[in-house]
Amino acid sequence: MNLRSLISPALALPFGILAVIVLMVVPIPAMALDIFFVLNIALSVAVLMAAVNSQKPLDFSSFPSVLLFATLLRLALNVASTRVVLLNGHEGEAAAGKVIQSFGEFLIGGNFAVGIFVFLILMIINLVVVTKGAGRVSEVSARFTLDALPGKQMAIDADLAAGLLTAEEAKARRREIATEADFYGSMDGASKFVKGDAIAAVLILAVNIIAGLVLGMISHGLTAGEAGERYVTLAVGDALVASIPALLLSIAAAAIVTRVADTRDLTGQIGGQLSDPRIWLPVGFVLGAMGMIPAMPQTIFLPLSAGAFALWHYLKKRKEQAAFAAIIPEPEPDPSRISMDDISEQALVTVELGYGLVHLADERRGAPLVSRLTGLRRQMCQSFGFIIPQFRIKDSFELAPDRYRVTLGGAPLGTAQLRADRVLAIDTGQVGQESLLQGDPTQDPSFGCPALWIEPGQRDLAVAEGYLVVDAESVVATHVNQLLSSRPQELLGPDQVRELLDTVKQRHGQLVETITPQPLSLAQVTRLLRALLADGISLAHPIPVLSSLSQAAQQTTDHNTLVDMMRADLGPMLVGSICGPDEKLPVITLAAELEEMVVGGMQDPTTGQMVIEPDLARSIGERVSQIVNSLPAGTAAALIVQPRARRPLASLLKLRAPSCAVLSINELPTSQPIEVISVIGGESQQQGLPAPNSHSQETPHMHDMEAVPA
Repeated sequence: MNLRSLISPALALPFGILAVIVLMVVPIPAMALDIFFVLNIALSVAVLMAAVNSQKPLDFSSFPSVLLFATLLRLALNVASTRVVLLNGHEGEAAAGKVIQSFGEFLIGGNFAVGIFVFLILMIINLVVVTKGAGRVSEVSARFTLDALPGKQMAIDADLAAGLLTAEEAKARRREIATEADFYGSMDGASKFVKGDAIAAVLILAVNIIAGLVLGMISHGLTAGEAGERYVTLAVGDALVASIPALLLSIAAAAIVTRVADTRDLTGQIGGQLSDPRIWLPVGFVLGAMGMIPAMPQTIFLPLSAGAFALWHYLKKRKEQAAFAAIIPEPEPDPSRISMDDISEQALVTVELGYGLVHLADERRGAPLVSRLTGLRRQMCQSFGFIIPQFRIKDSFELAPDRYRVTLGGAPLGTAQLRADRVLAIDTGQVGQESLLQGDPTQDPSFGCPALWIEPGQRDLAVAEGYLVVDAESVVATHVNQLLSSRPQELLGPDQVRELLDTVKQRHGQLVETITPQPLSLAQVTRLLRALLADGISLAHPIPVLSSLSQAAQQTTDHNTLVDMMRADLGPMLVGSICGPDEKLPVITLAAELEEMVVGGMQDPTTGQMVIEPDLARSIGERVSQIVNSLPAGTAAALIVQPRARRPLASLLKLRAPSCAVLSINELPTSQPIEVISVIGGESQQQGLPAPNSHSQETPHMHDMEAVPA
């Protein structure tokens, strides 16, 4: 066994208990007794400081046990000192050690009668006032805590059921409540230790006095006066040495049970609540009025009154300075100092304005562009299902005065000319050939329709002729909406995903815990949700999306496989974005031979994904584009293919026919009615591909459609 194991902190308590037993049984020299007396006083002061500096009672939850061992130590010292006093008291006041001698000479001046009365007063304060009050508070606190325990447990269960708490947080709350109940129950019993210790001190003093007088006169032949002078003085000094630590521990017990939970310690709590200047002004007046009475000592009352007024003035001035500091504007920044915020663009979406358009964002003119973009952002958040990062509007000297530019992550998405003093009349196909409207011809930046910049006074004429008339800020907002709606995945980042998950976790905590951080990290979840957004699946209803992700993540963590499994699970959501629930889904298919050519084509050696041969890709893209363009306005179609062919064909048509959705046959709900409008490929060839069927085919269900390519 080495030295480190002997001085282990775990052995400190057993050694301490052994030392207490030794003090009670084995005679010790006066020098050792002095050392233990000083250690007892130091321990009592340390316990008092710990009680005062705790922010809430549970911060010193070991106090009942500490109080027990401190009481045992003091009683053991009483036994040891009684033995020394009775054995060596006839030799004089120094026979019981320097500490008892000093208390007997300095505190009571060698007059044991005064010492007895001082000790009795200390016992009255300790027993009747401090200990009794602390015991009552402990008893009431324990009763109230135990009565409130079922209600607190039910509140935790309700919060857990509502998803406001996780299982770990609920366990921690339950442990805290159980510890609080145990603490106040223990304090109720520990207060009896203090009360018993005070009673024992009185009894020990009486025993020391009576035994000292008897032993002095019988065993050592002293007179009654000599025995009283020696033994009683030592007994009273011993009692005073023990009563000081007892009083400190009683004060600590009272302080710990009367604490109210606060972010400050007891000193800061009391000081903060007594620092109101309104408290000290009446104190100064009352002391001053009492000092004016002729019989009162003016030399005491008037200086204290002046001190109260000075404290009131100081606190009032400090309060005014704090209030002034709260409303004072921040100092102007140093123009020579360049911060990271000055050179780093934190906004993801930025609308840059030429200097001729800056007034659209001027708050003094109502900032119409700001309010319009704010409404657009709120609408897009509801559509996408997550909080879009805030837009930033800034001026740019790189642009012409009448132009604006929209950037995403620093990359330009679109730019256009804007006439802020005019309105835009857009020809949506409803305007006749003989229009009388005059204006500057242009194109609608959002959809490329022909348009005219006209004076605001011509608005009514333009509406009458069939034009769609919008103001300048609406042009910008519509353009931003058109640019961002096609790429919602680029607006979703880890911060937005974490915010979405935290919101869902409040009511569906177990669902989120089955997804992240295991088996998927936040980065993996973000990548998956971005892929779903790119495929047209909104996060406005996150529960089915996350439920599908939770089930798929239990089987695999491969990104592409997860996306395919979730798309198959969310097929009704994909189809619902194309056609209504009671409508037939317009379907385009590939002939079996053509589909096999796509599936059996080349593969990208880096990613392993299938790559369609360029000529074949061009032909398929052109043919699908022709079919989609021939559909009536407002009609959308879907290309249904094998699961292996979906990904390369979706990448192909995203560029050539973006309005045509590409679905695998697994993603088509079995109850969804369909209408096959074309089968690409057949016996007759056209540009390397078969011409579409001359007659459309209608089949009510997916299983009927599976026979078409065959």
